[in-house]
Amino acid sequence: MAKSAFDEALKIWMSGKLVKWEDATTHVATHALHYGSAVFEGIRAYKTERGTTIWGLKQHIRRLFDSAKIYRMPMPFTPDQIELACAEVVITNNMDEAYLRPLFYRGYNSLGVHPRACPTECVIIPLRWGKYLGPEALEQGVDVMVSTWTRIAPNTLPALAKSAANYANSHLTVVDAQNLGFTEGIALDTNGYVSEGSGENVFVIRDGKIVTPPLGASVLPGITRGCIMQLAREMNIPVAEGLIPRELLYIADEVFFTGTAAEVTPIRSVDKVIVGEGKAGQLTRQIQKAFFDLIEGRREDSLALHYWL
Repeated sequence: MAKSAFDEALKIWMSGKLVKWEDATTHVATHALHYGSAVFEGIRAYKTERGTTIWGLKQHIRRLFDSAKIYRMPMPFTPDQIELACAEVVITNNMDEAYLRPLFYRGYNSLGVHPRACPTECVIIPLRWGKYLGPEALEQGVDVMVSTWTRIAPNTLPALAKSAANYANSHLTVVDAQNLGFTEGIALDTNGYVSEGSGENVFVIRDGKIVTPPLGASVLPGITRGCIMQLAREMNIPVAEGLIPRELLYIADEVFFTGTAAEVTPIRSVDKVIVGEGKAGQLTRQIQKAFFDLIEGRREDSLALHYWL
């Protein structure tokens, strides 16, 4: 049996109490396991000279509750309670840095498609997670492909919700990409415009201007996405939402991913076409620096993203 990638000495918050890793279980007849009736977040805690900060905690928890509302999922806890629970998980596990996975899901009661009788279960899983796309990716960039899988169409599944069901699409995107030797895939929307990666938002730079797909292009409203747009404005770099044709990926000066896991990761090639100089470009490096300066407390937090422990 392969060794687990998890730190099983950590404790998991489960519906109001901390339990041992091995005790955080659910039944195989759980509704979410069969129908994807779950919403979740990924949240990073960073170690800084000022102490540990849970980055964008309030914004992530707001989006979590938004996702639950879209899916008509009743919530047994308030946002404030979940924020405090996230802090408790980091502190109790003595973690200077962490990746937190809050997960709300429809639990055990029946296997009818309608989850009316299934309670909403809440867990917060702590992970020790490094650089999502690899430790060298922030400088050297990653190689990506345009996926053959299209992002979910409007009025099929709600793209604004961070739901387990949506990530079946992401699963196909990244598995195909890595099977073909790429790090990640970029999916197009139903109209053929750039949407997002399997778990990242996409930014394109050409002639000193930054563009990212609008929410209507089937993208998740990323917390890091919003942060990067604000940072660009503060740095007087033109930034806007706009439809991005696939071919612009090939002729862009710079392209980069953003996300809680990916942070700010440059893209060095798309479909084996080199982007710019094939590494982190000048504006991407400036954005990266501003982002990590903000996280590490060296830059004013104009969006109130810090949650200091």
